[in-house]
Amino acid sequence: MKRILLSGTGSGVGKTTISTGIMKALSDEHKIQSFKVGPDYIDPSYHNCATGIASRNLDSFFMSDGQIRCSFRNAMQTSKADYAIIEGVRGLYEGISPITDVGSSASIAKALNAPVVLIINSKSLVRSAAAMTLGFKALDSKINIQGVILNNVKSQRHYLKTKESVEKLSNTTVIGGIIRDPSITMEQRHLGLIPAVEEERIKGLIEKWGQLVKDNLDLDMLIEIMDNSEDIPDDYENIWATERTRQKTKIAVPFDEAFNFYYHENLEALEHNNAEIIYFSPIHDEELPDVDALYIGGGYPEIYNKQLSDNKGMLKSIKEFSDNNNPIYAECGGLMYLTKSIDNRQMVGVYPYESTLTKKVQGLSYTIAKVVRDNPIQKVGSTYHGHEFHYSKVDYTGKNVNDFAFQMQRGVGINGTHDGLLYKNTVASYIHTHTACLPDFAYNFTRKAYEND
Repeated sequence: MKRILLSGTGSGVGKTTISTGIMKALSDEHKIQSFKVGPDYIDPSYHNCATGIASRNLDSFFMSDGQIRCSFRNAMQTSKADYAIIEGVRGLYEGISPITDVGSSASIAKALNAPVVLIINSKSLVRSAAAMTLGFKALDSKINIQGVILNNVKSQRHYLKTKESVEKLSNTTVIGGIIRDPSITMEQRHLGLIPAVEEERIKGLIEKWGQLVKDNLDLDMLIEIMDNSEDIPDDYENIWATERTRQKTKIAVPFDEAFNFYYHENLEALEHNNAEIIYFSPIHDEELPDVDALYIGGGYPEIYNKQLSDNKGMLKSIKEFSDNNNPIYAECGGLMYLTKSIDNRQMVGVYPYESTLTKKVQGLSYTIAKVVRDNPIQKVGSTYHGHEFHYSKVDYTGKNVNDFAFQMQRGVGINGTHDGLLYKNTVASYIHTHTACLPDFAYNFTRKAYEND
């Protein structure tokens, strides 16, 4: 399981551009399994486009070290990949605490015993790039920094000077440098980059990133680092429950421009529990498919609210599906879709509240939720981790805490204290979760789908 973790000195240093470019360049001759550190749906969509293989997320807030290793091993075995490229999150050491590793790229490097290549925004830097490299190497001796990539260099002369400084003063190999070029920058919106499923132009950009990497980085050196990566500790922990639903069910999953935020392993966990995933589009299809349950992930329904609102047949069929007590689980954008409206455009109306987009972020945090009412994914009394990231709010006007399935112990949720609006067998919240932190999610949901059939 040959691997490398590409991390940055901070956010905005070009990790996604360079990581995706490396994945694309190496995919011409090798089978590449990609990973993303942290709670992120958009960057993995770029990885998928570059490699043709589903990217996975690794997160030490969601996962134990054993689960990180299990997720990594499962992905490598499923794809039969030659190499693993792991894109980090923010700076190498940034996590949820100022002094510990949880939630950081460093924690993933340790769990997988992975060599690290550090990406530095070297604009206006020469000797300071060496100082940064020395500092990152000195902070934690368990982190094995094997190389440096210099991004945003001004010219070849600037690159060679900085390369000499880093290599001689920090004793670290420089793998290459990228000259700054505004034409390779991807546009963003309020949740980050635009998902690769939306834009044909993104495929052209990824091709360009791959060629840029081929022209400027020493790919043979990267492969050598991966070939020499040391063994991974041989202790693993399952990422989903061993108990398994035997009965077959059909679960509808919307996947289109509006809804495309799913952790791949959540879908795999459902399939492991004998669910057949039926993909459909709330924008383009006339009505909900004939299924036993519905799982609506996040995305950008606020961007496509007119198209969603205009599809009255779909709105009606999902509302009837909920009214008939069929299981529905929805996250973030899925929650908004199930409310009365998004920015005054009619939506499904399972919940009689309006959703509105806001200029400021309403929730940006890892979350911990206590389950206070039984629901399709979990029983009362359990606690699970997740995350939220939304520039919207649900204008909840109710006054009964029994409307909610989850009590927030960390994070904002819908009203600051609770999340998970519950109606019959429909539960919807701002919390995104991963099967590793909710191992019986798929078993519970498929059981509920079967029992209600």
